[in-house]
Amino acid sequence: MANGNPLLDDMAKVMTGFMEAAQSAGDEAKTAFRAQGEKFVSEMDLARRDEVEALKALAQAAFERVEALEKRVAELEGKPKSGK
Repeated sequence: MANGNPLLDDMAKVMTGFMEAAQSAGDEAKTAFRAQGEKFVSEMDLARRDEVEALKALAQAAFERVEALEKRVAELEGKPKSGK
């Protein structure tokens, strides 16, 4: 059984330590960047996608209701509704 070079073993351990530290620093930077991004968005008071979709559905329903009411008013008044 051949013994490894202690200098190379120590260098490998040091490099492994550097890689772990770099990965940890990268994870920490990603977390900090994400937190800053979320803070920026919350300060901008932007709407989330689900909120926008809910408002779109509400507006569509209101638009359809207005059209139905306009048609009903035209029928009650005896006037044909002009098509747009």
